[in-house]
Amino acid sequence: MAWGNGQASDLEFSAWYAREFPRVRSTVAFVVGDVGLGEEATAEAFARALLHWPTVRAMHDPTAWVRRVALNDVRSRLRRLRLERRYRARLTEQYEPPPPEPHPALWAAVAHLAPRAREAVALRYVADLSEPEIAQVMGITRGAVAATLSRARQQLAVLLADHYDSRRAR
Repeated sequence: MAWGNGQASDLEFSAWYAREFPRVRSTVAFVVGDVGLGEEATAEAFARALLHWPTVRAMHDPTAWVRRVALNDVRSRLRRLRLERRYRARLTEQYEPPPPEPHPALWAAVAHLAPRAREAVALRYVADLSEPEIAQVMGITRGAVAATLSRARQQLAVLLADHYDSRRAR
């Protein structure tokens, strides 16, 4: 497959690439202080030059064009990296590790609760929501939340006491 306007054009690009790539790569790497990043940006710039070779070769200074494309590419990459770092830093600042897995006995006890009680317990003790926030999420009054949580705690106390009493009896 010919990339340019025929075999002569392809040979011309190959010769230009072999001659100019090392110098452009060194220049870009020196500017950014990173050999790998400089090489990637330079390779990208030469790939673009190859795609547009008839236009690029007609330029007054194709090497200046490819150097500018490589430097613009590396600047864009560095901007993206800075944005990604800032975004990751914000995520890390906001990150709260998940709560530890509850004891299997607690899982079993919560499974015995009515669905509304399970939801209220999860919102209160896992999501750490206040009673007014739970009321808003569940679409019930704050008093209903308080009553639901109170009954759920009583049921859990009985269920967990039964579990631990049966373990002690063994």
